[in-house]
Amino acid sequence: MLDFKNGEVFKLRKTGKFSNEKFIASLFVPGEVFIGEYQSVRDYVIFTNKRVIAVNIQGVTGKKKDYTTLPYSKIQAFSIETSGVLDLDSELELYFSGLGLVKFEFTGGSDIAGIATTIGEYLL
Repeated sequence: MLDFKNGEVFKLRKTGKFSNEKFIASLFVPGEVFIGEYQSVRDYVIFTNKRVIAVNIQGVTGKKKDYTTLPYSKIQAFSIETSGVLDLDSELELYFSGLGLVKFEFTGGSDIAGIATTIGEYLL
């Protein structure tokens, strides 16, 4: 499982290379739709209309992977910080019951508003 308590946060950048991964597709439930994917150095995060799937790449070869599912149904509150003129990064903070705060930082050009809209639609 990803260490969500660790203070070091990697910035996620938009990517397009994991949406066709067979194992990710096998995790989807009926009615689940892919929204976007973002990658740090090795790890990546998939956003769907129902949850966040955080993938932790392990080992030297990177063949071993840990998949952590964070369902929107367990979110109690969330916060977004949009990018500014000089600070192009944005942040998403999700407060999960039983887990606590999970924070994602995104580089400029990420669709943080689209992600927040999807989470809001699910929660409200």
